[in-house]
Amino acid sequence: MSQLKSLRLGALLLAACVAVMSASVEASVQRNPEAGKAKAAKRIGVGAAIGGAAGGLIGGKKGVLIGAGAGAGGGAVYHAHKKRSYRRHHRRVHRSRIRR
Repeated sequence: MSQLKSLRLGALLLAACVAVMSASVEASVQRNPEAGKAKAAKRIGVGAAIGGAAGGLIGGKKGVLIGAGAGAGGGAVYHAHKKRSYRRHHRRVHRSRIRR
């Protein structure tokens, strides 16, 4: 009788461990480190600063504004590219795609 109880206890413990491990695997969330408001602001701000400096050297006050706008646009395009390339290289495998 005690051998049967220990076998049941072992099976129950094994089932609980498997359930906890599978729940933790399902709940893990991958986040894109290339996406984020702070990173976007940094990329756009750096682009605007570089564009403004280059525009100031070339065209004075008006060149600063034009260069800053162009640099901010370039930074936004660069940020979108980095987000997309991370997603392309780190695709998730959905359960619907797994063949059984």
